[in-house]
Amino acid sequence: MPLLLSVRDLHVSFDTSDGVVQAVRGLSFDVRRGETLAIVGESGSGKSVATQTITGLTRGARISGEAIFDGTDLLAADPATLRRIRGARIGMIFQDPLSSLHPYYRVGWQIVEMIQAHDRDISKRDARARAAELLSLVGIPQAGKRIDDYPHQFSGGMRQRVMIAMAMALDPELLIADEPTTALDVTVQAQVLQVMRSLQLRFGTAIILITHDLGVVAQTADHVVVMYAGAAMERARRRELFYRHHNPYTEGLLTSLPVLESAGERLTPIKGTPPSLIDLPPGCPFAPRCPYVFNRCRVEIPPLDDVFRDPFHQSACWLSSDETTRRQQREALQAAGAS
Repeated sequence: MPLLLSVRDLHVSFDTSDGVVQAVRGLSFDVRRGETLAIVGESGSGKSVATQTITGLTRGARISGEAIFDGTDLLAADPATLRRIRGARIGMIFQDPLSSLHPYYRVGWQIVEMIQAHDRDISKRDARARAAELLSLVGIPQAGKRIDDYPHQFSGGMRQRVMIAMAMALDPELLIADEPTTALDVTVQAQVLQVMRSLQLRFGTAIILITHDLGVVAQTADHVVVMYAGAAMERARRRELFYRHHNPYTEGLLTSLPVLESAGERLTPIKGTPPSLIDLPPGCPFAPRCPYVFNRCRVEIPPLDDVFRDPFHQSACWLSSDETTRRQQREALQAAGAS
């Protein structure tokens, strides 16, 4: 698949009364046309800030790096260029549709307004027909009637479908979905993900999915970036990440998931809490919580390098990039910790 978006060495920080918040630190990733990239991590890891920065939504931040979208550096683009790209070529779905949909206007009017803002030549009648078609595509029954309903007349899952319809109104090349299923129950979550997947297959849209839910990642992603304390800890294809992960933080996320076979047993959480982004510890940011930590981890920041001789798999960890040596290191460190 050809490359659509390439983000390199993205840094985002904010000045606060308590100090400088280093929200994103040297993040790099690629998104190819028609594929889904999942960005996962605990709350506060910098997932949302990174994608909001790419689309010009982090005013007042100090930003460096580049984000090349189909030949245009979004971080260097002027506001007019960003407005033309955002909405038309990059669609966005946010976590809470009620905060994104205006409560005083009918959903159809809001979709029509968005379409006409980017396509001045389309008539109101054609834009309304397009809005009704989109609502039908995302699975809203009787779309021709419901187009004149207000946001509060829809359930949470249906409001999220309206947001997907609005984001897909102009057939964008990239869709950024920021925690689109967090507030939904499992059944509705599956339906919303299926809607996104079917639209992706139909229009060839690339998706950046921001989530902390590894179950959602397992269903949807082609590639995964694991973030912690503003930085990428591991990048890999989905299957590699689940079955051959390298980074201890990724391992911690996976082992904290409930599984059917462990019914009645206690979950295994990651011990400790994430560090302050104002006062990061020296060395690896995960070192204070890592079960395999050794002296080098506490003083040197590990680079994001290839592991397991796989050019599509990178990890920021001082454990060996060779699978056999890494296993031996882990066993020795665990034995030393136990003693």
